[in-house]
Amino acid sequence: MVATKVVVYGLSTEGYSIACQMAIKGADVFIVDESAHMAISLKAEIAKTYPNVTSLKEDEPLLGVEPIDVAISHAEYLFFAPRIRKTGQEAKMEIHSKFKDSTSPMKKGGSIIYNLPTGIGGNNEIISLLEHVTGLEMGKGISYFYYPLSKGYVPEIIGSFNGKLDDKLGKLLEVEKKPKKFASVSSSEIIHAIKILTQFSNLASILEVCKFAQDSTTRNDLVFTDYKDLFLDDMTNGLYDLRSLGTSIEGAGTMMYLVNGSIKGIEGYVKRLIDEIRSTLKKNELKASRTRVVLVWTQDSYEMRGDKVDMLNSLVTKLRDYIGDVEVQQGPGLDLFHSDKTTIIVACSKPDYDKVVKNGKDSDVIIIKTNPLCEIL
Repeated sequence: MVATKVVVYGLSTEGYSIACQMAIKGADVFIVDESAHMAISLKAEIAKTYPNVTSLKEDEPLLGVEPIDVAISHAEYLFFAPRIRKTGQEAKMEIHSKFKDSTSPMKKGGSIIYNLPTGIGGNNEIISLLEHVTGLEMGKGISYFYYPLSKGYVPEIIGSFNGKLDDKLGKLLEVEKKPKKFASVSSSEIIHAIKILTQFSNLASILEVCKFAQDSTTRNDLVFTDYKDLFLDDMTNGLYDLRSLGTSIEGAGTMMYLVNGSIKGIEGYVKRLIDEIRSTLKKNELKASRTRVVLVWTQDSYEMRGDKVDMLNSLVTKLRDYIGDVEVQQGPGLDLFHSDKTTIIVACSKPDYDKVVKNGKDSDVIIIKTNPLCEIL
């Protein structure tokens, strides 16, 4: 039996995860490393040995390679899962450029699985672009599927052009023998939109209401809720999807209010966090010139979306308007206490906060948790 030939375009966390899953099932998998301009052969033993991109990159095992266009021209299934680091209109241009590069070598009979979120109706533009680039007619010469991936989330439904079933693809993406369902592309767009809007409407509600927790008694009571472990890192999960949804709908209807309200809720929280840091300086009679702010935020540089990188850069820029000495630390080792200045540590995720606490607390260190209460320790 000939193994199913699969190419995953983009050495991203999400792309590598499904590539490993399919390689372990016996598929002939290549994953495209855009930075190396090569398609890397991913065998089952490699997939089992290296569970994520970081471990693969650190060890640099000897792997078989092929030119990208050769690997794609032989592929039955091409998964489009690149890393996108631009925002707004520039992101759209970056996606279209990579999509053209990845799909132009495709041959008749191949299938493309699009793994980025498009918003409502966004796949129509992608499908038109695919037909234009390949010269193949959708549903006849080439097949199209929508399967938006995100870190830690795998969709239950595969969106398919005209709702066409593909048992082979279903088996490749099946997890723990739980069969995948197929639906039309428009249905899967709606399902993903509901997931994202529900997530952010809930988040915006928490952030807005927690602003009213001003007195110490109320704040202490809320510390015992689940909100205390909701950090900035969690708040930015899926922000790219929310913005994609916003650009895909027109007019000033309720849905647009939900999208814009959620985005404003997060922007409002960031402003409140910066105000809290400034207020901490005032309360402790600290001079900006004698204060160091350390943002501790360990990020996955291989994630498809660039929301967290963007948020971190924005935070650094805004803080430097008030305090000159602002630095970012991430990873297992932290260098927090060797300074002649008072250090304010801003913990941006639960694992980073736990790591900071484990390191111990110096008398000249103030810790701020980026949760809805902006707790100060």
